[in-house]
Amino acid sequence: MKQNSFAVSRLSRNRLSAVRRATLSCLCASALALPASAVFAQQNSPAPSAPQINVDPSPVQRTAPSVTSFAPVVERVAPTVVNIFTTRAVRRDLRAHPLLDHPAFRGFDNGDLRGMPPQNRKQQGLGSGVIVTPEGHILTSNHVIDGADEIMVSIGAEQKQYKATKIGTDPATDLAVLKIEGDNFPAITFADLEKTQVGDLVLAIGNPFGVGQSVTMGIISAKGRGGMGMIDYENFIQTDASINPGNSGGALVDFEGRLVGINTAIVSRTGGSQGVGFAVPGDLARSVMQSILDKGRVIRGHLGVIVQPVTSELAETFGLKSTDGALVTEVTPQSPAASTGVQRGDVITHVNGQKITDPRDLRLTVGGLEPGAKVEIKYLRDVQEKTAQVELAELPTEQGRFAQNDSSATGALLGGVTIAEIDDRMRQQYNLPPDLNGALITNVTPDSPAGEAGLREGDVIREIARQDVNRARDAIDLTRKIKTDKGVVMLVWSNGSQRYLVVNPGDAERAG
Repeated sequence: MKQNSFAVSRLSRNRLSAVRRATLSCLCASALALPASAVFAQQNSPAPSAPQINVDPSPVQRTAPSVTSFAPVVERVAPTVVNIFTTRAVRRDLRAHPLLDHPAFRGFDNGDLRGMPPQNRKQQGLGSGVIVTPEGHILTSNHVIDGADEIMVSIGAEQKQYKATKIGTDPATDLAVLKIEGDNFPAITFADLEKTQVGDLVLAIGNPFGVGQSVTMGIISAKGRGGMGMIDYENFIQTDASINPGNSGGALVDFEGRLVGINTAIVSRTGGSQGVGFAVPGDLARSVMQSILDKGRVIRGHLGVIVQPVTSELAETFGLKSTDGALVTEVTPQSPAASTGVQRGDVITHVNGQKITDPRDLRLTVGGLEPGAKVEIKYLRDVQEKTAQVELAELPTEQGRFAQNDSSATGALLGGVTIAEIDDRMRQQYNLPPDLNGALITNVTPDSPAGEAGLREGDVIREIARQDVNRARDAIDLTRKIKTDKGVVMLVWSNGSQRYLVVNPGDAERAG
């Protein structure tokens, strides 16, 4: 995935070609893409007993004397960081090789190849993990072990390998829990993320490129990073500690040796470390693991709203003082939000007193609560603050969409736009849901103000100036009534989700 000419990359590695292919952008041997809309809790097998997990909530000593060596910390932590080796069977069918149909091979007897049965070969992968209980529970990245037929683990400098059992996974956070047989394993202690600060020293420990356990040093560069589009629940710790392929699932620890995060990805032009690495916060990893061990799967709270960011233009149009909050574009029928009276166009600002800054913040906050939890939400409707009490449901296996389009473009209200009524033919042609009503956009001049505003062919206008549009005639009538050169808000359905955008009728004359 490209982002400003950089590649955002996972960090597990194909064991056989780790070094010679180190410059590739895609660093995951067998990871599957995790679309933002596919938020789900995977069914797993619960563990029979509750393991012992160590947590040290005290902050690091930021006024301690100068440190000249981290050797004591590494000596204590290194035995808890493991190397993970995976094997999976890959089926290869030579009969379908495209070269067999190449003109250069015509006239040759390819019968032997055509008659060959499909061949199975083993693909090996490499990653890291962290022992978190004396009973042998290991946290790692889901993409490290995804699809593996066999998982082997070696501890620290030990040559002995242990066969690992997959207890459960959570693709939504890219985390997995493994178990090796035995007891009295060295287990890491968790830090309290709330006590960490940007600028704190951290160490990254893992098995980069398969060269063996290595330690690098850096600082916490930022907290709460998201918007990468890699996983559904993004709340990464950013660090400049050198992280490379093979480090996925390894430990990010503070200088007292406590687990701060699970290393998972980098942003890089070359495929190697360029000082921008990401780790899943340790408190989130601990919560996911605890849910898997206690309930056999990850259970998350569900409010039942589809939301989008509040842009500066939307804030001005809605009369809001800031862009904080999550703008509701759709309320799921019979959901907790629907029962409280939350409506489309409301802006959710607080959950249980915690400020909501954007849709990602709302998702993390609600997803971190258990079904059945009674929470207080505050939201704005027509600038007036309202409060509601709601009991969360359980997040369905196929969760509703969160609008990702943060449109800030402006343009003419309907200049350069052709609209039509939605009939059966149009519904089939544009693959529209059977219950969707509104004004269907069938053509938009690319360089028109409407096109620049983000309106596209196949979009359906649902509201204009906060008034319902049930058919094309409604859109025409409303646009004729609007006599303003200020921004007008529209609700538009596009590709399965709804979003608000602001268009400026005053731009029509300038564009012409």
